[in-house]
Amino acid sequence: MPSCPSPSGTSFSPNATRLCSTRRATAPAAASASGLRFSILESIKRWRNSCGEDAWVALPYIRSLIDKCRGKGVPVLYTTGVRREDNWDSGSWLWKNSRGDEDRQTIVTNLDGNEIVTPIAPGPKDIVVLKQKPSGFFGTNLASYLTLLGCDSLIVTGTTTSGCVRATVLDAFSLNYRVALAEEGCFDRSQASHAINLCDMNAKYADVVKTSEVLAFLDTLPEDMYDLPKGSAAA
Repeated sequence: MPSCPSPSGTSFSPNATRLCSTRRATAPAAASASGLRFSILESIKRWRNSCGEDAWVALPYIRSLIDKCRGKGVPVLYTTGVRREDNWDSGSWLWKNSRGDEDRQTIVTNLDGNEIVTPIAPGPKDIVVLKQKPSGFFGTNLASYLTLLGCDSLIVTGTTTSGCVRATVLDAFSLNYRVALAEEGCFDRSQASHAINLCDMNAKYADVVKTSEVLAFLDTLPEDMYDLPKGSAAA
């Protein structure tokens, strides 16, 4: 794993993204799994923010990293979006997407837009960071938690590659964390945007590596290096 995160402090962030979009990314496939069928135009109307099938392709890679990190005692941190019921705090999101309020009012699946999907759901010792902007660092406790854990590096996955993943990677880089991205564990609404942003981040801010290389690297780490949450209430 070239220029890999140092073993002295590696943290895995499976959703350094608005994995509020994990549901939105996967809604069409969820509908397909339930037996529902829609035309392309109807699907676009229902799931304007979808990443489609590419999201489901990425989930097993993300899950393999989560399982490996949990087995090694490496921190697993999630980021996901949070909004007021009246959507007032969407702020600048609504400047670019004038139909954002429609997405809040129209329920088209049985999943909430900020819900992390079941195959990669947080475990009792994982850490969930709530955010309102693309970067997992902006206005959140993420950096503070990484300091508490003693982490100096991040392995990043999630969605979208060009949006929340990139914003988080740039902030991590700016805060002097070493950053790696698991290539198959990231996805976007456009394959072109996904590929171009991976290429650009690899050139400037992070190391983009195969998931298999990340798993091999994690195998080299000693177990239980971190003081993780206990996962249950104190006795």
